[in-house]
Amino acid sequence: MAAKNGADRPNFLVILVDDMGFSDIGAFGSEIETPYLDALAHAGVRFTDFHSAPACSPTRAMLLTGTDHHIAGLGSMVEVVRPDFDRPPGYEGYLNDRVVTFVELLRDAGYRTLMSGKWHLGDTPATVPAARGFERSFALLPGGADHFGGSPLDRAVVRGPIYIEDETFVTELPEGFYSSDHFTTRLLDFLEEGRGDERPFFAYLPFSAPHWPLQAPDAEIAKYRGRYDDGPDALRARRLDRLKDLGLIAEDVVPHPVVTEAPEWDALSDAERADSARAMEVYAAMVDRIDQNVGRVVDWLKRNGRFDNTVILFLSDNGAEGAIVEAMPIIGPLFSRLIREHCDNSLANAGKPGSYIWYGPRWAQAATAPSRLTKAYTTEGGIRVPAFIHYPTAARAGEVSGEFATVMDVAPTFLDLAGVAHPGENYQGRPIAPVRGRSFAGWLHAGADRIHPPGTSTGWELFGRRAIRKDHWKAVYVPGADGRSRWQLYDLAIDPGETDDLARAYPARLEELLALWRRYVEETGVVEDAISIFDADPEAWAQARPLQAAAAPA
Repeated sequence: MAAKNGADRPNFLVILVDDMGFSDIGAFGSEIETPYLDALAHAGVRFTDFHSAPACSPTRAMLLTGTDHHIAGLGSMVEVVRPDFDRPPGYEGYLNDRVVTFVELLRDAGYRTLMSGKWHLGDTPATVPAARGFERSFALLPGGADHFGGSPLDRAVVRGPIYIEDETFVTELPEGFYSSDHFTTRLLDFLEEGRGDERPFFAYLPFSAPHWPLQAPDAEIAKYRGRYDDGPDALRARRLDRLKDLGLIAEDVVPHPVVTEAPEWDALSDAERADSARAMEVYAAMVDRIDQNVGRVVDWLKRNGRFDNTVILFLSDNGAEGAIVEAMPIIGPLFSRLIREHCDNSLANAGKPGSYIWYGPRWAQAATAPSRLTKAYTTEGGIRVPAFIHYPTAARAGEVSGEFATVMDVAPTFLDLAGVAHPGENYQGRPIAPVRGRSFAGWLHAGADRIHPPGTSTGWELFGRRAIRKDHWKAVYVPGADGRSRWQLYDLAIDPGETDDLARAYPARLEELLALWRRYVEETGVVEDAISIFDADPEAWAQARPLQAAAAPA
């Protein structure tokens, strides 16, 4: 398709949140106050079957390139790969040259391309946002950081500056820094710079919230004081009821039981319950503050007459984070020691500067229900994410859709809407991978009944956890989860919670999916060996990288 001209080309705004669960905004069943996001979601198309990768950097690679993360360079998360792993193509740990970002293509077609937020796709001059198509950018380079800036724990895994503006590393953050606020402020600055520019824009606002450490301004935390004193099971029940009321899940859905060794709420002491409830209060405050910042961008678009011609996509990069970080192999003891030495996680200080907390598997599974498990898993709780697209001219505006889609579909969709052709397998003289996603532009305008044709198969893999899906059938292999280390089979049409394993009842169906899995491995270059701390033997990993060799705070 030839590039469109002038006013015919829409602007684009992508809002990506980090580790948010399926029911964490009001339009998807939450009690958290998110009026700006809710207004956009209700006026747009809400997806109930939209999928990411199981974790953050792989999803970001898929989002920007339209292809699988094993092809794009993020076959695994570089932070947890064994240091003795000889990385083949697709496992470089940064966005590689085998792909082109759709941002580069929009820039080439005359778009202003802007970003402010978390990058997590490379931290060298050749791999930062400015090198992959962004005209202006302010970026957090690693996977996470203290939201108020300056925590000694940021030095635990990263040396040198962790922020960059365009091509210049940032060594000092402004007074009063808070990640969600500052990312939004810089994006608005970039938009303001181009007010007299007639070019359309692509704006990318990838928040690092609500990724741990859970931290928020005092005023937002106070709003949720006491809201979660009855614990995660009660919250889970309320969320499920609300999802049914909104028509986002079926009335007869069977939610997957909570999977964790963490103690039940009633088994905790009063002090432990208070600490846990406070963590959830801070999490809610972070989501609330994200919404307020989205409101700032929406207000700018409306004041400047750009709202009606801007396609706004909102999504999370994976399911809610259910990890108990201190229990992680190798990393956990290091973080526990650093927190004891440098942080104040008392109830009075939790969520404030100087604290470093997370909320654990029970709260996370309240947000991913009815799905199974959480971030880092290839079960639905790890990869089914809240997502909506707001585009006033779309025929499907106002719908709730159960249509299957993935984050790889974004790149071809935006290129389609902009009238920009993907170059296929060659970009500026170098070979590149074609997109694996599929445009849903025609579907949005009701010109197509489906996004993916019947029979389409999609694969997932991370940390040795695997899945392959064809239509509503899905095979899953999650070593150790639920005590099962074998391929399981689920019919998502009647069992979205993945509660009824049909592998023995339908062996031919499972074998069909496993043949598709083998094809997926061959096409994408998945390494099936144990290569990370989550699937490799911890003792062997520790020998390869002794704990004392980990970077200490500066």
